[in-house]
Amino acid sequence: MNDLERYYRVLELEPGATLDEVNQAYKDLVFVWHPDRLPKDNIRLQQKAQEKLKAINEARDKLRSFNGNSANGKHHSTSHTHSPAYTHSPSYTHSPSHTQSPQPKRSPQPTPQPTPQPPKPGTDLSGKDFSRANLSNKDLSGRNLSYANLSGADLSDTFMHKVILRGANLSEANLFRANLLLADLREANLRNTNLIGADLSGADLRGADLTGARIRSGDRLLVKLIGANLAGAIMPDGNTYS
Repeated sequence: MNDLERYYRVLELEPGATLDEVNQAYKDLVFVWHPDRLPKDNIRLQQKAQEKLKAINEARDKLRSFNGNSANGKHHSTSHTHSPAYTHSPSYTHSPSHTQSPQPKRSPQPTPQPTPQPPKPGTDLSGKDFSRANLSNKDLSGRNLSYANLSGADLSDTFMHKVILRGANLSEANLFRANLLLADLREANLRNTNLIGADLSGADLRGADLTGARIRSGDRLLVKLIGANLAGAIMPDGNTYS
């Protein structure tokens, strides 16, 4: 079995599964093996969960990279990977007589522009600015993002079990198929947010503003709200839920 087949097996998929199937399998397995769902005093299970999550994350990342390369028509090898164009620096080249060539002057490199970074585990991210950030498919479960600015951010397929988003600005964010199980969304700004396919089961949405949020296709509700607390929430049509 080569590495590629092994990654598919880790995600309990058959070789050749699509990227959507890879993402869904990843979400399902993370939900099953998340340490929060296991007894804290069972050290053996906690360690096993950590090992499983490490393997699941590696498999998902490798298969996403493989699928991305395949889609772009790039060559991919399951046994060895190389940078597209690996070259030595001019300062380390030598002439045939083994005397060092004059070192050319290097052109000044442009200063990289700062970009929003994905949240790191175990840090307090309340009030941080992640506006327009690409957080798709990230695991943000249990993070404290209260009053953070996530306006316009891509949170599609993101795992946010028990995330704290109280008072957060999620206006115009993309939460397509996001897992917000038991999330704290009290007084959150969800105006014009895409919630199609999101799971908000057990979430606390008291006082949240969902004006203009996408939750339906015609008459069909496409958001899971089983057990969600909607007291005082402003619904997409502007009415307050009582």
